[in-house]
Amino acid sequence: MSSSTSSTGKRIVVLGAGYAGLTAAKGAGRHHRVTLVAPEERLLHRIRQHEAAAGRGRDWPAIADLARGRTIEHRRARAVELDLAGRKVALDDGTSLGYDTLVYALGSRTAWHDVPGAAEHAHPVERATEVRRLIREAEHPGTLAVVGGGATGIELATELAEAHPDWRVRIVAAGRVGGTYSPKGRAHIRRVLDRLGVAVHENATVTEVTPDGLRTTAGPIEAGLTVWAASLEPHPLAAQAGLAVDERGRALVDDHLRSRSHPDVHVVGDAAAVTVPGVGTLRMGCATALPQGQYVGRLLDGRTAKPFSFRYVVQCLSLGRRDGLLQLVHPDDSMKPTVLTGTAGRLAKAGIVSVVLGALK
Repeated sequence: MSSSTSSTGKRIVVLGAGYAGLTAAKGAGRHHRVTLVAPEERLLHRIRQHEAAAGRGRDWPAIADLARGRTIEHRRARAVELDLAGRKVALDDGTSLGYDTLVYALGSRTAWHDVPGAAEHAHPVERATEVRRLIREAEHPGTLAVVGGGATGIELATELAEAHPDWRVRIVAAGRVGGTYSPKGRAHIRRVLDRLGVAVHENATVTEVTPDGLRTTAGPIEAGLTVWAASLEPHPLAAQAGLAVDERGRALVDDHLRSRSHPDVHVVGDAAAVTVPGVGTLRMGCATALPQGQYVGRLLDGRTAKPFSFRYVVQCLSLGRRDGLLQLVHPDDSMKPTVLTGTAGRLAKAGIVSVVLGALK
């Protein structure tokens, strides 16, 4: 019997060991044998990548430790091809896995949007340790530009500015920095950026990245080091394999998070276009990925048969080590006027991060 076969003969394969994939594998692995396919040895703790970039991160938990107590085999390989008709996954080590049920959780990656020079001269958020190394090895402090005015860009800019006050940090956004937050939330973000000396460039769409900086619709911006946090795109393997996807390449799923074109495939996390009545299509991020993974784990383990449900409660930001923002939201993710800032916001964010890690353990 293969390592992914349960006592009932069902072969469950999970692709990806992010928040969604790992929690799905752990849930299904309570009473089934699961093969978890991911090249990483340790959890890619994406909600703490800004800390790693600033040199404040530590080793994240090993996947083997997080999977302890479950019947999960971790195959350290990458999925390179899906044979949906034959129910097989080809891996980059030359082997393949058959499955009865596949959980596709390959998540998202940095989207360059065909901006000339971006892939060559900018550094994506997922390579946070590379950013840390470049800062450490620089002969002298320079200018660093963070492209992206959303949550990831804000957290990176504030963390880097606080950790490296001798560097000139800039944040560059196509619209407003923190534009999705409430007026109180945006005002606090701007106060923190000002306090940390971060130069803000708004309404500046990047048209080219060069070794020396950025060309934007608002003019050139000098930068010796550029970190790209503008947007994400789903991994392309789902669309390449023939799963039904939306215009962004996210797999279309039903209310049990099954592919609408291939119901033997569950899709969770950033890879899935999950639409919840009264809420809408969920945004990418840990806040939505973790509950989806938990749900599919329970579903495969027979602990639920109900449709997936979800409601937003808060959005939170780290603003360096001494400040933070907790933004209350309506169930559909629209903003409420209430925010927690300063130490209260920082502690709230730290508490949420602890809850995430606790859920994975």
